[in-house]
Amino acid sequence: MNSFMRSIGSLSFIWLVLAVSAAAQPSSSSPAPVLDSAGSPLKAGVEYYINPAITDNGGRFTLINRNGLCPLYVGQENVSGLEGFPVIFTPFAEGETVIRESRDLKIVFSASTTCVQSTAWKLGEKDAESGRRLIVTGESQSQQRPTSNYFKIVKAEVGDNIYNIQWCPTEVCPICRFDCGTAGGLVENGKRLFALDGSVLPVTFERRA
Repeated sequence: MNSFMRSIGSLSFIWLVLAVSAAAQPSSSSPAPVLDSAGSPLKAGVEYYINPAITDNGGRFTLINRNGLCPLYVGQENVSGLEGFPVIFTPFAEGETVIRESRDLKIVFSASTTCVQSTAWKLGEKDAESGRRLIVTGESQSQQRPTSNYFKIVKAEVGDNIYNIQWCPTEVCPICRFDCGTAGGLVENGKRLFALDGSVLPVTFERRA
C-alpha cells in the first residue's frame, strides 16, 4: 500500500512540474516580438533610433518643422548619418514590457522642443495637395479613446528585422471602424515627412548606445 501511495505521489509531482513548466512557456497565441537591428526584442521604455531599411532613402527619424509653426511633424533627416532623435515605445497592453508585432503602442520622441506640447506621434490632418494623412506630434484631445496616438509595428514582407509602421488602433477601440493605413515617406519642399495612404517605407530599429 505504501509503495502504491508513493507511486501515486511521484506521478502527481511529475504532473505538477509539467503543468508549471507549461504555464511558464509563452503563449503560442502571443505575437512575435519586434526585433532591433541586432536581433534583440524591443523593450518598452528603452530609446531606439528608427532608420529607413532602404539605402539612399533619407536618414534617421526626427522632428520636422514643416511651416515654421507648432506642432512639429514626424519625418526623416534628408541624409543618412548620426542625426535624428530616438523614440520610446509604450505598449497599450498594461504591464507588457516587450514590443510585439501588430499590437497597439505609443511612439514618443525622446527630445525637448520649443513647442510646449508632447512629442508623441499622432495621426494628423490630410495634406491638401497630396491627399495623404500626415503624422504629427502631440496628444489626442479625446479623453475617452485617444486612438490617434496609437500605432502598430508590423513585419515587412521581405528582409530580416525589417518592419512597417501602421495606424490602426483596434486594441484601443475594438468596436471602432478605422480607415487604417501604412506609413511611408512624403517629400515636401525638400523636407521628408511621414504619412499614410501612399508609398510605404520599411524601417529598422537601432538601440541607442
